[in-house]
Amino acid sequence: MPLITLGEIIDLVLMTFFVGYIFSGIIPIRRERYDPLEHYKRRFDFSELKFAIMATAPAIILHELAHKFVAIGFGLNAIFFAFYRNSFTLMLGVLTIISKLTGFGFMFFVPGFVGISGQGTNLEFALTAFAGPFVNLALWLGSWYVLKHTKYKKKNYLLLVLTQRINMFLFIFNMLPLPGFDGYKVFTGLINAFVG
Repeated sequence: MPLITLGEIIDLVLMTFFVGYIFSGIIPIRRERYDPLEHYKRRFDFSELKFAIMATAPAIILHELAHKFVAIGFGLNAIFFAFYRNSFTLMLGVLTIISKLTGFGFMFFVPGFVGISGQGTNLEFALTAFAGPFVNLALWLGSWYVLKHTKYKKKNYLLLVLTQRINMFLFIFNMLPLPGFDGYKVFTGLINAFVG
């Protein structure tokens, strides 16, 4: 089995543009002169799409790839799927697009996921589940450190702040011990590995 397939690469690219589109216009880009009326009259701004992709896609893509590669490292089968490969996540994606087009507000959606199968221990499944949030934790703390301790160009400030906040949110949100979340898989896997 190859490390990553052409289908997965296509899914990653499509997911990247989907996430960029959803967050374009929501993420503020500092402009010299900002006119709110002009903001809503404009059609589509590729610079906003590019900025939204740079701010959001690494957090999501690296999160999912961490799940995939840790699972493969444990000898499990792991395949990345974009949201449109599952009927439930497709429905959430369509609702998110409708929400964006109508200006309704933020919708919860799952842009991609990794399907994992095979025989593994509870600890291996717990570590595989933790791999994604761990990447978000590293990106959160890394961007925090850069903002606090190093010099950077002013044009990178907003990108670093957004990277920090997005990854903080993704780490905390994914570690909630609720069914369907990575945190639930981490905590139940650890409990079963050491107690059960």
